[in-house]
Amino acid sequence: MSGRSNNGGGWPHDGGSPDDLPDLPDEWGVIVVPDDLSELDDEVRAIRAELHLPEHRTRWQQFTDRPAFRRLRRLAAAGLRAPMLIISLAVLVTVASLFASAWPGPPRSPATPRAVSTTDDQGDTLPALELIGPDGNPVALRGHLPAVVLLTESCACARLVADTIAAVRRDIAVVTVSSTGPSPGTVPPTGATPQAQGKIVRQLRDPTDELRSHLDLGTPDGTAAAVLVNRGGEIVRKVPRLASVTDLRADLARL
Repeated sequence: MSGRSNNGGGWPHDGGSPDDLPDLPDEWGVIVVPDDLSELDDEVRAIRAELHLPEHRTRWQQFTDRPAFRRLRRLAAAGLRAPMLIISLAVLVTVASLFASAWPGPPRSPATPRAVSTTDDQGDTLPALELIGPDGNPVALRGHLPAVVLLTESCACARLVADTIAAVRRDIAVVTVSSTGPSPGTVPPTGATPQAQGKIVRQLRDPTDELRSHLDLGTPDGTAAAVLVNRGGEIVRKVPRLASVTDLRADLARL
C-alpha cells in the first residue's frame, strides 16, 4: 500500500507543526512513495546499468572506493604525469636541436681582400731567414736590429734608399732585399753612400721571394715595400707601397 505526498505542503500526517521547507517543483508531478521498497528494484537496476555499476561490489572494490584511497590514486597519477612531461620535453628539445643543426644556414659571401697602403703590425715578428749577401754567402736577415727593410724588386728607387739612409739613426740598419740582387737604380748616388754617413746598409738577395710571401706584401708593382722592425724583432709597421721616406719619419722614432 502506498501513500501519496502532498506537493502543496501543509500539515504532516503525524499532526506535528508545518515545516519551513519550500514546495517541490510542479513539473515533478505527483510523487508516490511505496510502502515496500522492493517495488523500486527495477528502477535501481536501470540506474546501475546506466552508471555501469555492479550490483554486488567486492570487498576490494569497496576498499578502493574509499576517499583516502581515491586521493592516493590521484597523487600517484600526478606523480607519473610529471616524469612523463619531463621526458616529453627532453625529446622535443633533442629533436628540435637535431633539426636546427641539420638545417642549412644562409650562404656566406666570399671574403674580398682589402687593399691597404699602410698597416700597423706591432706584435708580428720578422722571420729568421737567411738571405744571400753580395759575396754569395748566407746572411741572417735579423743579424742587425733595429732595421728598416726595403723590398726593392723592380723598383727604380735610388733616391728613396738614399733618403731612408739619411733619415735613420746610426743604430738603425737599412736592408735592401731583391730577388736578383740590387735592382737597377737602387744604388745610392755619389755623396750619399752608407760609409760616408756612418750608417749600416745591407744589400741582400732573396731568389724565391720568401720574405715578400711571408710578410704578405703582394707582387712587385714598381714601388718599394718597407718593413720597420724594432730591436726585439717585432714588426712596428709594414708599408706595401712606399713613395717617400716622409711616410716613415713618425715611425722611425719607435724603433
